[in-house]
Amino acid sequence: MWYVVQVQTGTEEKIKAQCIRMIDGEILEQCFIPSYEEKKRYRGTWHTGKRTLFPGYVFMVSGRLDDLYKELKKVIGLTKLLGTGEEIVPLSEAETALLERIGAGERPLEISTGLIENGAVIVTEGPLRGMEVCIRRIDRHKRKAWLEIDMFGRTMEMEVGLEIIEKK
Repeated sequence: MWYVVQVQTGTEEKIKAQCIRMIDGEILEQCFIPSYEEKKRYRGTWHTGKRTLFPGYVFMVSGRLDDLYKELKKVIGLTKLLGTGEEIVPLSEAETALLERIGAGERPLEISTGLIENGAVIVTEGPLRGMEVCIRRIDRHKRKAWLEIDMFGRTMEMEVGLEIIEKK
């Protein structure tokens, strides 16, 4: 099951390193921070960088929730394991499927490319292909898109890289 731990924004890498170091590999199967590639222009050229997809959250995969909960008490800087009240709830199948579909965890989410045709965004390649209905706004200058998705039991805005190469 996939679980989400809320941490102070900016400390995600530090918490991830602590979890990997302190929690047994049989309890914590995987610990990751989803990220995405973005393009920034400086010194006259475009450079590709990496940003956190969900700032303030660390994702964990474990089949042993009770043991994971006990081990996480040793980690300094955790805010909370996401859940409802006293019960810790794993990500839903839809949320997990979305993260797996876009490739979150293994490597940064690649920059998608697309075009605008008659006012509608069409993603031609990349992980956002087929997710056009989720796109709420785009910034062609910054080469970014903001998607509205259901995650962590609420509707969230997710910032990703999207390069529009043509407008018809």
